[in-house]
Amino acid sequence: MAKETTGTAWTWFKGEWHMGNPQLMGPMTHAPWLGSCVFDGARAFAGVAPDLDLHCQRIVRSAESFGLKVLKNAGEIEELIREGIAKFPKGAELYLRPMFWAEDGFVDVDPESTQFSVSVYDAPLPKPTGFSVTCSPFRRPSYEYAPTDAKAACHYPNSARAIREAKSRGFDNAVMLDALGHVAELSTANIWFAKDGEAHTPIPNGTFLNGVTRQRVVKLLRDAGIKVHERSIRWSEFLEADEVFSTGNWAKVAPITRVEQKNLQPGPIMQKARELYWDYALKGR
Repeated sequence: MAKETTGTAWTWFKGEWHMGNPQLMGPMTHAPWLGSCVFDGARAFAGVAPDLDLHCQRIVRSAESFGLKVLKNAGEIEELIREGIAKFPKGAELYLRPMFWAEDGFVDVDPESTQFSVSVYDAPLPKPTGFSVTCSPFRRPSYEYAPTDAKAACHYPNSARAIREAKSRGFDNAVMLDALGHVAELSTANIWFAKDGEAHTPIPNGTFLNGVTRQRVVKLLRDAGIKVHERSIRWSEFLEADEVFSTGNWAKVAPITRVEQKNLQPGPIMQKARELYWDYALKGR
């Protein structure tokens, strides 16, 4: 996401705020060497930071999953992030990223060497213009194969190769299946489709994170009287869908306008989900 940012960035580390991109790790640091970095991503925009508390709670769980020492609890992390938000003009569109990682350890982490930072930086929300997807030949691992209960940097090389392969075939993003051949998620967000006025999204099964935005949209749609099915889904069902869309922290709710060679228009379920989400978020102002 670094290339997506513009303007100012602030990072809190060891009691101080630093402007720009401070160098926090060296060649002997466990995180870049052996992959102990966990993080979370939240958003601030229009003077609100929706579900920031849930994102802060999740990074604590991710740190615990990796055997890291929790140096700040969720409430303290939220307070620091709000300090960072206050450094920007009111209403700025920001990405909010707390991180834990180990400095030392060999293969496993030394929890006493845990480090923590918070980065807050300009990152405009993508316009909901739509994007294209294809089914990736690369799959999501289950908990038996990878620490899928954590939002961790080590998962992203798999996402990167899926996106790279998809782009080589003219698509913007990749739909990844689980080990049993059911749809898991996009390489960078959760995925949905609508059929006959009802919404469908893969049920969390340990192969992908049950996204904070995903959970929020499930509740908002159900509260609005729209039936939401969380279940195992075949890729062929997306090819037959009336509409397809994504939910995730980076773009929140976004339409998918091409699935393989099938062109789609942003549909009423996606539009309702987006409207409901923004109404929910802006209530916090």
